[in-house]
Amino acid sequence: MFDDFRFWLETVFIKRTVPPPLERMQLRPDDSPANPLMIQFFTWDCLHESLSWWKHLEEEIPNLAEQGYTQIWLPPPNKAAELDGRGYDAYDLWDLGEFEHKDHIRTRWGTREELLSACSAARRHGIDILIDAVLNHKLGADRHETFMAVPSNPDNRLKDDGPPRLIDGWTAFDYPSRSGKYSSFRWTKDHFSGVDWDQKTQTKAIYRIVEPGHKGWSRNVDTELGNYDFLLGVDIDHSHPAVQEDLLKWGNWILGTTGAAGFRLDAIKHYDRKFLLSWIQHVRKRSGNDKMFCTQSLDKVIPYLRFFRGETSFFDVPLHHNFHLASRQSDSFDLRQIFKKTVVGLQPGDAVTFVIGQSLESWVSENFKTQAYALILLRASGYPCVFYGDLYPNREGYSERTAKNLRILVEARKYYAYGPQQDYFSEKNCIGFVRKGDRSHPGCAVVLSNKSGPATFKHEVRMNVGLANAGSSYRSLMTQEGKVAIDAQGWGSFFCFANSVQVWVKV
Repeated sequence: MFDDFRFWLETVFIKRTVPPPLERMQLRPDDSPANPLMIQFFTWDCLHESLSWWKHLEEEIPNLAEQGYTQIWLPPPNKAAELDGRGYDAYDLWDLGEFEHKDHIRTRWGTREELLSACSAARRHGIDILIDAVLNHKLGADRHETFMAVPSNPDNRLKDDGPPRLIDGWTAFDYPSRSGKYSSFRWTKDHFSGVDWDQKTQTKAIYRIVEPGHKGWSRNVDTELGNYDFLLGVDIDHSHPAVQEDLLKWGNWILGTTGAAGFRLDAIKHYDRKFLLSWIQHVRKRSGNDKMFCTQSLDKVIPYLRFFRGETSFFDVPLHHNFHLASRQSDSFDLRQIFKKTVVGLQPGDAVTFVIGQSLESWVSENFKTQAYALILLRASGYPCVFYGDLYPNREGYSERTAKNLRILVEARKYYAYGPQQDYFSEKNCIGFVRKGDRSHPGCAVVLSNKSGPATFKHEVRMNVGLANAGSSYRSLMTQEGKVAIDAQGWGSFFCFANSVQVWVKV
């Protein structure tokens, strides 16, 4: 009861003064009335057996376009500290696999030419590209520098863990191979607020730089561990004017170079919020694209909804956590509460909905994954994102059955999931909803269950599909099992097997 009251108190003051971001931002490269759909085109360990990742992406783009995907979220395309680095260990944002670093030119994902070729193919097939932007930290410096720093308490970064001392930190980024191409900016200790390694004593700790001109940790960050400015590596000081200008220039450059439509911003609870808001607004203005897409991911999302006021959408991590709980608790979980305390339940125009992603510690088990995808792909609210690992074979949890069901649900989104929605959430272990369709699409009826029991067990949910469909019959897309007759008032008894999903469409 107290948690419900606290959630109400946190959200009651969220007021919508501008249109929701998903209404203002570009979700597809054209004005098509078709449902938009995003895919996260990578997993943490993904590599193709014979192609670079960018070549693999280019080969798959025609298939993705045919299925109805309108946006592709790429992994960070920048040069990483190590060849196998995913890009989140950012070394040089301006190097997309063009310059030699540690005896290699390509990134984990491929070369600059391969990236730009894939981006061009995406545009030709009506798909937008989203760049994963890593603006919080850097790793893999070219030199270490000596400076004064104070160790911070790892459990409360607002407390010091000892006196100031001279340390050698890896803070000098010279980029000798790039030689000033695209950007002449060189990073030094003056541009960072902290490091996690003292080369002099070979000690790993969280050190706050206390040289003249340094302001310490930003106050406009998440309060986890006292102050969550520092995440890893070398922490960028977003209050430094030269840092701000270089990151702004990069934002416009990467959009222009790749033709991307926007960004997914990494690790935002470690950013200075004021800088991040300014960065989004300025890049949007400088790029000339007032519909630039932008999305972020974090669990404690309510304060950020209030602060960003429609400038960015948010991955619905609370909804993912509900999916995670539902998969663990099986039929003990009440499906009527699946959207409780979620972004899509509170501010649907802000919510990018998803089932699983590459960086989350929590997982949605196969016993509920199809149900979860039905709840993000076929409903009217939120903007869904499909995970590469659930669609393509891989070694990180792929299920052929889930992939088959997912392809059917994506097809249902493309052809049927349109129009007004009516919910039928009357049972704990079985819920349904109807999409009434529009002038171009017939709509659908969806029933899903989390009940443990024999495969032959059937739920029935009586739902109304509208007078326009009176006297018709509906068939299931998921199985070849039976038909549902619609009476003269538009009502039908739609069934679903235990722990499964049924999507019904007009014959």
